Amino acid sequence: MKSKQVRQEARIEGSDYLTYNLEPLKKVHLYSSLDGTEPNGNITYIYILGAIAALILLIACVNYTNLATAQSAARSGEIGIRKVLGAKPGQLFGQYLGESVLLSFVALLLALGISAELLPLFNHLTEKSLPVSLLFHPLQIFSLLALWILVSLLAGAYPAFILSSAKLMSILKSGFRFSDSGGNLRKSLIVFQFVISVFLMISTIIILQQLSYIQHKKLGYDIDHIIVLPVDYQMHRDYEAIKKEISLNQKIISVGGAHGKPTFVQWGDGIKTDNGQGTKNLPVYAIPADLDFIKTMDIQIIAGTGFTPADMKQMDTSDNYRNFRYSFILNETGAKALGWKPSEAIGKTIDKGYPGFVKAVVRDFHIASLHQPISPLLIFLDTEYINNLFIKVSGSDLAGTLNFLQKVWKERVPYRPFEYHFLDEDYNALYKTETRTAQLFSAFSATAIILACLGLFAMAAFTTVQRTKEIGIRKVLGASIINITGLLSKDFLQLVGIAAVIAFPISWFAMNKWLEDFAYRIRISWMVFAGAASLSILIALVTVSYQAIKTAIANLVKSLRTE
Repeated sequence: MKSKQVRQEARIEGSDYLTYNLEPLKKVHLYSSLDGTEPNGNITYIYILGAIAALILLIACVNYTNLATAQSAARSGEIGIRKVLGAKPGQLFGQYLGESVLLSFVALLLALGISAELLPLFNHLTEKSLPVSLLFHPLQIFSLLALWILVSLLAGAYPAFILSSAKLMSILKSGFRFSDSGGNLRKSLIVFQFVISVFLMISTIIILQQLSYIQHKKLGYDIDHIIVLPVDYQMHRDYEAIKKEISLNQKIISVGGAHGKPTFVQWGDGIKTDNGQGTKNLPVYAIPADLDFIKTMDIQIIAGTGFTPADMKQMDTSDNYRNFRYSFILNETGAKALGWKPSEAIGKTIDKGYPGFVKAVVRDFHIASLHQPISPLLIFLDTEYINNLFIKVSGSDLAGTLNFLQKVWKERVPYRPFEYHFLDEDYNALYKTETRTAQLFSAFSATAIILACLGLFAMAAFTTVQRTKEIGIRKVLGASIINITGLLSKDFLQLVGIAAVIAFPISWFAMNKWLEDFAYRIRISWMVFAGAASLSILIALVTVSYQAIKTAIANLVKSLRTE
């Protein structure tokens, strides 16, 4: 209720186009969908990356469980002796759980050291400046200790319970064996690991495809080799002279100016017109520009003609704006919103506080990120509001061109430093969050796959130990290395295939939700799923084959003697 009252109080009465809302400053960067002084972050990405980090940690816990159970067969003698000497299940449970706690603590210390070493790389990736001391803040240390205890319990409780609850007679008679339910649990854990791995793999591919689509999509104007220089009010007195002097350089193709930039255009005051069906009010984005802006940005005119010196002359000779008439240029979306085809819009009257007529219609071009659909846009001739100068250069001698611009700047604008940037940098800045997310997803995906392969390797090692006698008998009966490798690999590949099938709908749903944030996006292809499944199966095959081949080529007599 309070929020609603604030919004009502902030509204400017009598405005048909603008509504002002109050928003907490601390929430602008991560929670606001409105344009700010720089591209906003997204709290959703932080939640997603935090969840993925938790899943990868869970994979590590699963791996420890599988490794501990795989090694347990070799500890049957130790367990039997301890039980003969009177060790109780609780004592054994405490011992094996203590091993997990100790290993986790060593891993925590190593992780802190590695994190401190990799922090500069993280700061470079995220463009932050987090100090190493932050890792050792009391709150962080307390959180890490709590996480240490939690991970120790998650990873060590099941192996400790299994090892401590083994029956003495069973161990002395046939060694350490797991029940079928234990085997099913370990298989389920392998499937769980690869579900996460395949999900991250698919997500990473789709994010990279969307970023590639963004980078290569035609925007409707040219952002390459365009240098942006700031324009202040003091420069307006010599604006045309500065433009003319800059244009004398043969390496400079065109020079134009406007308020704002195509990557960040502000809302105008809205326009009114009579389209034959009554007065139409239309909120629009607005770009005050000079004569050469459209030519410099290579914006395509599809009806009418661009601004001419005659339009500028009419503007300069108007009597205190009482007889002034603007020359307007609409985009396709704006003309359509007013009920006109591009050719029909030419010459129509528009009121933007001052009346004017539509001189041209340009093809739609993107004035914001691809998160937003193209909106109605009005370009009008007015040099008083210009705050950016766009200089299109050939790019053949960029260093020489920049030196020339710096020289002109020092002569014409001696009171402020020469500061420039390229327009494509502004465009790329719109997708910094997505680019960082793609890099982090790639790293997470690689980490998850490596950890899952370690778990698979542990499972393969455990299985080959359990089936040593069977392998020996098969070799006696003439089984080849390929036969044995295929036999041992088949079950694991089935688990990876099941994981891929489970991961497909989860990935499709999650990535469709993510792509909904873009007004212009790719279509998810089935080839992404097929490629991710094939790659995961290939990785699993390579991982398992090593252990399978090692067992298959082992000495036959030695294999049978171990039984």
